[in-house]
Amino acid sequence: MKIDWDVPVEMDDGLLLRADVFRPAAEGRYPVIVSYGPYGKGLAFQEGYKTAWEIMARDYPDAVAGSSNRYANWEVVDPEKWVPDGYACVRVDSRGAGRSPGYLCHNNPRETRDIHLCIEWAAAQAWSSGKVGMNGISYYASNQWRAAASQPPHLAAICVWEGWCDSYRDGNRHGGIICSFRKNWQEMQVKTVQHGQGERGARSRLTGDTVCGPETLPPEELEKNRENMWQELLSRPLDGAYYRERTADLSKVVVPLLSAANWGGQGLHTRGNFEGFTGAASRQKWLEVHGGSHWAPFYTDYGVKLQKRFFDHFLKGLANGWDRQPRVQLQVRHPGEKFVLRYENEWPLARTKWTHFHLDPKKMSLSTAPFSGEQSIAYDAMGEGVTFSTPPLERETEITGPSALRLFVSSSTADADLFAVLRVFDPKGKEVSFYGALDPRTPIGQGWLRASQRKLDPKRSLPYRPFHAHDEKQPLSPGEVVELDIEIWPTSIVVPAGFRVALTIRGKDYEHNGEAASLSNMKNPMRGCGPFIHDDQADRPLAIFGGKVTLHFGPGRRSSVLLPVIPPK
Repeated sequence: MKIDWDVPVEMDDGLLLRADVFRPAAEGRYPVIVSYGPYGKGLAFQEGYKTAWEIMARDYPDAVAGSSNRYANWEVVDPEKWVPDGYACVRVDSRGAGRSPGYLCHNNPRETRDIHLCIEWAAAQAWSSGKVGMNGISYYASNQWRAAASQPPHLAAICVWEGWCDSYRDGNRHGGIICSFRKNWQEMQVKTVQHGQGERGARSRLTGDTVCGPETLPPEELEKNRENMWQELLSRPLDGAYYRERTADLSKVVVPLLSAANWGGQGLHTRGNFEGFTGAASRQKWLEVHGGSHWAPFYTDYGVKLQKRFFDHFLKGLANGWDRQPRVQLQVRHPGEKFVLRYENEWPLARTKWTHFHLDPKKMSLSTAPFSGEQSIAYDAMGEGVTFSTPPLERETEITGPSALRLFVSSSTADADLFAVLRVFDPKGKEVSFYGALDPRTPIGQGWLRASQRKLDPKRSLPYRPFHAHDEKQPLSPGEVVELDIEIWPTSIVVPAGFRVALTIRGKDYEHNGEAASLSNMKNPMRGCGPFIHDDQADRPLAIFGGKVTLHFGPGRRSSVLLPVIPPK
């Protein structure tokens, strides 16, 4: 393998980004895998993300086998597993991060333009075949939607492995409620590798150079060189130009694509992978859905084999049968972290039996029969809320797909935040949790909505996936009953006979009763939602969100959750 460190890549404004290029030692022209992001191409995975690496090595030994792991870097391909198969791998430090100078501002049009130019640069190199693909996780996935929409002439395929698409709805404001993840993410994962940290930052284990550039700038200059992302988000409670320019126009995504989602990614990426797959204009698109951690499946034999089959077909032109690959590949989830591989032809599944489970406030149950009485239930607007449950299921039942909850709600104040949680309980009444993308104990599904942002977009809403406009606030009058449709993100679970499915409606994030988990790159302990929590006091002031919420049931107020029940093939 031949390695070129810190190769300059000139942008159209004259700024030089820096890239590391890994390519076969033999002369030739090779297809290229490009990644572009802010985590520091010179920072070893094992050093920058220590606990994540240890979990992967422990739980997914094949992910670290077959490589010296010397070149392992967070959320991008391992060149030792790709270059021997005839690929060149290009890692670009994004503008203002790592070895690349400039103003650090995430996901904006300047960044998308940079990626576009990096793709075209890679295609023009003497060692390149001119066929370029993008591959990576998370940040290195989500920016692929926008890069593809910019339509670089030499971009031949993308593999979006757990990557959000809609900046407002997926990435930052769930149902209109700001997600605190972004505040901590910039502090923990981005500022630490900003260009100009220099001697204060890490050094590359491979080159000995400072990961964050040769200069060591004073903190006040670093602050001037980056957007205060959290304040930008906090100051924009409604959707608008800032979020739209950070969201891909999927009608312009026409390249072949593989969108790989994680059932356990509730709170950031999952929704984007499904919406990207269904919304992209590409005629050659595939969806894969798995479980497990956010990072490890990408590096496993299962993940790498799938990625290579896809790219071998579209970047090398190999007749490897990928054109006959079913459009949807699901790892269907069962209790006990068991997954069963199944192929489907579309999403949502055409054979879905969409089933209304009605909320019964007398029995606190979920039933296929509508509640016929009239009643209301109140709970603290920032409290634990209330739970409705099915009886023990008579037969094994699969739930796979998106869900939608309809409620009739009043508040003692001008607003209310609602947190909807789908859960499963075993015959002894113990909750069955699942390994999430980051948190090892999560429920099966979640949804969120700020009542004042209940307005739907009728053109984009579907019976099983309400789509909220988020373009105006409609404050509540205290005691006024309003109808709310809450989107619950896609999930999959085969519920055994004798188990129960439950729905909890809360005024705050879900938490389990067990011991909290932690990751070295995350600021706070994780108690069921990972780092994707909604606890910012500026966004949720007690005077507005700390009252009482009342759920109303009766004639014309039939509350139900629409679940995607899948009959056997």
